[in-house]
Amino acid sequence: MNIGIVSRTTGLPAKTIRYYEDIKLVKPARLENGYRDYAEEDVRRLSFVQRARSLGFSVDECRSLLGLYADKNRASADVKALALEKISQVDRKIAELTALKSTLKKLADTCHGDDRPDCPIIDGMAGQGTL
Repeated sequence: MNIGIVSRTTGLPAKTIRYYEDIKLVKPARLENGYRDYAEEDVRRLSFVQRARSLGFSVDECRSLLGLYADKNRASADVKALALEKISQVDRKIAELTALKSTLKKLADTCHGDDRPDCPIIDGMAGQGTL
């Protein structure tokens, strides 16, 4: 199967598919003319990576997940541990974003938003006010 068909099947751009090949997430066969020839297993792996990436897993985490995906003797506890770690990362990110939102809201609330040049938002970013 050529890269165009794989791209349409998986929804991944050809450039991304080539990148995943470069970093060895997939290893399509090569035809005599040098063109890539993707097998159904390559399409499954690419679809798997696409779904994992959409859940926030990094490329390295996807590599680990692919290893577990391919291992029919895997322990589901290993997969669960990766998912729980990702949940912890998401929780930390939510806390960071919540704090960021709170800070921005405080700055925006103290700004008059009129024609005067004094602005607590600019002052805060310049280190002259409180962030």
